[in-house]
Amino acid sequence: MKVMIGRFAPSPTGDLHVGNLRTAAVAWLSARAAEGTFIVRIEDLDRTQSSIEHEQAQLADLAAIGLEWDGAVVRQSERFALYENAIDTLRSADLVYECFCSRREIREEIKASAHAPHGLRGSYPGTCRDLTEADRASRRSGGRPAALRLRTEGQRVAFVDRVVGETSGYVDDVVLRRNDGVPAYNLAVVVDDAAQGVTEVVRGNDLLPSTPRQVLLQQLLSLPTLEYLHVPLVVDDSGERLAKRQDNPITLRDLRSSGVSVGDVVTWIGVSLGLALPGERVELEELIDRFDPALVPLESCPVPTFL
Repeated sequence: MKVMIGRFAPSPTGDLHVGNLRTAAVAWLSARAAEGTFIVRIEDLDRTQSSIEHEQAQLADLAAIGLEWDGAVVRQSERFALYENAIDTLRSADLVYECFCSRREIREEIKASAHAPHGLRGSYPGTCRDLTEADRASRRSGGRPAALRLRTEGQRVAFVDRVVGETSGYVDDVVLRRNDGVPAYNLAVVVDDAAQGVTEVVRGNDLLPSTPRQVLLQQLLSLPTLEYLHVPLVVDDSGERLAKRQDNPITLRDLRSSGVSVGDVVTWIGVSLGLALPGERVELEELIDRFDPALVPLESCPVPTFL
C-alpha cells in the first residue's frame, strides 16, 4: 500500500494567522488519519519579505497547536539547483522561452487586447513567444533581463479535488524563473513535492487556479500527479480573506495577548471542520480518528467567534 505523505509549506513572510493554522491542521489530520508521513517545507523564495525570524515563529505556532512533523524542515532557498535542472529538462523539449515584458507592459497589452481574445493566452498575452533571435539579442543588449516562461498550447487541464470535486482550467505560459533569477512558485512546488515524495497537497482554495499549471508541469516533467484538497478560506467580517501582512491578521500571538488560549484556537479549528461539537474541548490529536475530508465545509469560514 502506498504511504501517504502530506505537507504544509508556508512562506516565512509574517506570522501565521488562524486561517493558515486551520489549513495546516487539515493537512496534518489528513496525513495522520491515513497513518502517513507529514512534512513541513519553508517556501522562502521571496528573499525580500522572508526571514528566519518569521520561519521560527511559524514553526513555534505549528508546534503550539499540537502539530508535529517528520524529518528536517526543508527550505526552497537551498534547492535552486533542483529547479534549474527542471528548467533544463523543459528547455531540452523546446518548452522554454525568454520573456522581456514588464508587468506594466503585460497589463497594457491585455487591456489593449480586450476585444481581440485571439491575442490572449490566459494572464499573459504571448508577446515574447515568437521573438526572433535578433529580437532577443536586441532586448538583451538593451540591458533588459529576461524571465523564462513555459511554452504551452493553452490546453485545459483537469484534476479531481477531494473537496471541490472534478475541476479544470486553461494553462497559460506560466513563469518558470523570474527576471531576477529566482525560480517561480509553480515550478518550485512541483519539483519539491516530487523530490520529497509528497502524495497529497492540502492548501487554501485561493490556490485552486494554480493547480492546472502544476499538474501540466508534473506531466511535462514525467512526475506523478498528486491528490489535492483545497480548503475554503477563513474570511473576516467583510468577507475578505485573512492575510499575514494585513492590519489585523489574527495570529496566535495576538490572541494569546488578548486572553485567548491555544486550546481555544484548536477547539475552534475542530468545530469549524465539523469534527467537534460546539462547546466541546478537544486537542488536535483527538481529531485524527474523526477526520473525514467530506466533512470539510464548502463555504468560506468566518473568523472565530471568540474574536
